[in-house]
Amino acid sequence: MPDNYLPEVRNQYEALPYPPCNPEDDRKRLVLTWLEDLPMINHYCFAGRQSFQNGFKALVAGGGTGDATIFLAEQLRHTDAQVVHLDMSEASIALAKERAQIRGLTNIQWVHDSLLNLPALAAQLGKFDYINCSGVLHHLADPDLGFKALLSVLKADGAIGLMVYATSGRTGVYQMQELMRLVNGDEADAQRKIANTRDLLASLPATNWFKRSEDLHHDHKAGDAGIYDLLLHSQDRSYSVGELFDWLGGEAGGAKGGHGMHLAFTDVQRGRSPYLPHMVLGAKPPDMTASLRKLPTRKQYEMAELMSGSIITHSLYVTRNAGCTAPYGDAAYVPFFYHEPLTGEMAAQVFGSNKGQPFMLRHQHSGVSVMVNPGKYGAKILALIDGKKTFGEIFDQFRTAWQGKAAAPDNTVLFADFAESFDVLNALDRLLLRHPSAEVTAAK
Repeated sequence: MPDNYLPEVRNQYEALPYPPCNPEDDRKRLVLTWLEDLPMINHYCFAGRQSFQNGFKALVAGGGTGDATIFLAEQLRHTDAQVVHLDMSEASIALAKERAQIRGLTNIQWVHDSLLNLPALAAQLGKFDYINCSGVLHHLADPDLGFKALLSVLKADGAIGLMVYATSGRTGVYQMQELMRLVNGDEADAQRKIANTRDLLASLPATNWFKRSEDLHHDHKAGDAGIYDLLLHSQDRSYSVGELFDWLGGEAGGAKGGHGMHLAFTDVQRGRSPYLPHMVLGAKPPDMTASLRKLPTRKQYEMAELMSGSIITHSLYVTRNAGCTAPYGDAAYVPFFYHEPLTGEMAAQVFGSNKGQPFMLRHQHSGVSVMVNPGKYGAKILALIDGKKTFGEIFDQFRTAWQGKAAAPDNTVLFADFAESFDVLNALDRLLLRHPSAEVTAAK
């Protein structure tokens, strides 16, 4: 392999494959990765119109021990889709291969190489509809070179699922990394470094910033590989949400070297709610909240990241235009609940609890508390959502049961009335859209 990546990073992942795993666990459970849920990819990357048939191709660039690769391949098992797993660590690929063999997956191609070599591999691999690159670019000496390599093998209408470290939520991590550099000095033995880190972690005072934010981090509790990756990594940088907008979304060819891409953020289990001030400020928001909601999206995201302090990674879909997100307001689309066992009847009970008046929604799974105005008809519309009917069919059914003295509201009125209910549930990624033309393959 050409030595066009940091040798120390490669050596780390050969000695300590990441994420740590036991392939035998795949006999009893499937690891789910947030960005690789096909209904999510469809909603945010293909305007809800992707069937994942007809030769769909996915690349997992820097796939490590295989979480994203296995999840994608499992969901696509009964299609003609192909998944390519690319990684520079032979040890990591070996573990991923063993997991695939245990599951009987035959739709994965294995490539031992650096993602920086993708332009040279394009003739062999072709171009991809979807690329996952999770936790990789921030370990490169030149992250932009890595992103350009991904773009070189992305189809014109393709999408990238990206995860990079977030600066604010990792403040304590970077202080610990600096501390361990001071403690370990010229120590070269990885096990000695890990032992020193364990000793210090066990004795840190409660005032230490990492100790104060320890509930946000889990890798250091997952064995040697986790400790090394979190606190001893030789090449690790992070981004604020504003820096990502400048880098990935900024004007192509502009002064800041942007790529002109559209960014759709979705934090694990919380969707884009951590990026919205009115959803971060909780049950007692200040009077200024209404005016904050009117600010440009980027500014809201930048403020919310600083307000919460809990975003430790930025997960996002990167596409070439905003039209890749399924559109709200089109009667031809099917709304469906996702990520938890929620039915229309259950949602209707919650949203109808205050008889159409604003109420405080307390969402247990994400920890979000937010004031919601369900509108006149929100609860009744939610009750009719079954994951099969289009908005048009739902609205027709609503009008069939109409008993008001005035004429039943048309689709435009109903979409406007339901907009806030949809926005809240969609911000949590609990209500998504798909077009009937795309029969989405469901995760098992």
